[in-house]
Amino acid sequence: MRVIAGRLGGRRLHAPKGQGTRPTSDRVKEALFSKLGSLDDARVLDLFAGTGALGIEALSRRARSAVFVEHAAVALTSLRKNVDELALGPVSVVLASRVEKAFGRLAELGPFDCVLVDPPYADAEHVVTTLDALAARGVFARDATIVLEHGLRARIEPVALEVYDERAYGDTVLTFLRPLEEEPVATEARDEAEKTSLGE
Repeated sequence: MRVIAGRLGGRRLHAPKGQGTRPTSDRVKEALFSKLGSLDDARVLDLFAGTGALGIEALSRRARSAVFVEHAAVALTSLRKNVDELALGPVSVVLASRVEKAFGRLAELGPFDCVLVDPPYADAEHVVTTLDALAARGVFARDATIVLEHGLRARIEPVALEVYDERAYGDTVLTFLRPLEEEPVATEARDEAEKTSLGE
């Protein structure tokens, strides 16, 4: 694994052995960041961060800061090594937590301009509900771009966000979302989104 562009381009990244962490391929990563365009001064949130490859790529491309959320111990070890060895500590926050347990902290650290979401493919549809709940809490900037990486079979049907583009690369799909510009989601819908994401 490596950083593919920007000031850290070519630097190697630590990754855990085995199949527990599925890294985004260089092809998909390059397509994702080409679509995003300039990240100058952006506040980035990397959910289900794994090794932190996506958030680190954003920092390499001149993002202002990145918050990484990951709960798996083996992935956290690699993530922290990557942040330390690339001297990204001053512009990074690593939250050792499940995403649904970090709502309050993310609301404090946000709003975020760019949100990169790479969950296990089997969880992608459930993660959309979590993203709706985060949107309801004001975690995303009004003009934020949210990118969800998932498998071909996932049905992405958000409530508080709108899908404005999708790109398929083999078995991988990048879905681009943004906060709705219309009236806020009804309170009942927001409450239901939060209850579902928290497993109530």
